[in-house]
Amino acid sequence: MKASAIRPEFVEFIPKLLEPGVLYVSEKYRTASHLCACGCGEKVVTPLSPADWHLSMDGGKVSLHPSIGNWNYACKSHYWIRRNAISWAGGMSKGQIERVQARDFADRASQVAQINRERDEQRAAASGGFFGRVLRTLRRLLKL
Repeated sequence: MKASAIRPEFVEFIPKLLEPGVLYVSEKYRTASHLCACGCGEKVVTPLSPADWHLSMDGGKVSLHPSIGNWNYACKSHYWIRRNAISWAGGMSKGQIERVQARDFADRASQVAQINRERDEQRAAASGGFFGRVLRTLRRLLKL
């Protein structure tokens, strides 16, 4: 049976056995997990990062953005978690799903590249010297 609401539970570790209707949130490990809201029993893991999902809290109620698209599961369910409520979305075609998955992959790759650039710049700044100046100059030129 499709759920209409979910209750957040903040934990350090996600339990092995999940209860239906509970969104387990580990802020320490930046992840949230729950059983699929359609009732199929599949475990849904949502990494919390700028390239994956964002968790917001308002007065004890949680929201996840973007939507949950379980397109790799048999149920193919698609829904939002907004202020503890489950809002169901319509179905998507195979082509639409492939475009969303390609965009998600590109978003993650862009986020990883940004993190790597920032790390390289920090290392270069810390090392100073000629290499650091060359790396900063190249980065500025490539941004043009």
